[in-house]
Amino acid sequence: MIEKIKPRTIEEYIESAPDIAQKRLREMLACLRKAAPKAEESLKWGSPALSYKTILFIFAAHKNHISLYPTPAAVRAFANELDVYKTSSSTIQFPLDKPLPRELIHRIAEYRVRAVLEEGANWM
Repeated sequence: MIEKIKPRTIEEYIESAPDIAQKRLREMLACLRKAAPKAEESLKWGSPALSYKTILFIFAAHKNHISLYPTPAAVRAFANELDVYKTSSSTIQFPLDKPLPRELIHRIAEYRVRAVLEEGANWM
């Protein structure tokens, strides 16, 4: 039996993802880094996360999509633009077979960074 090693860094997480997801994960990370260049990068609950004083956002690869977890307030704030994506109260799913809406992701990330830095918003 081959034992799968748990990733310890975001890069290891991306490298352990299926090939089809790796490009989208790297694109997602670039969008989030652009909005939060001084954020600490780590894994939270086994998924990539960027944080300042609290978690800003988490993202993850799944079989058919990449999920972004930007908090319920961010999902609500962009609800009109997210109507073409599957969402829940705190999650946005971007299909692997379609280009990521990088500009939209960047704006959502900027919104979340402002909420944390200017308003002291917390994670969930």
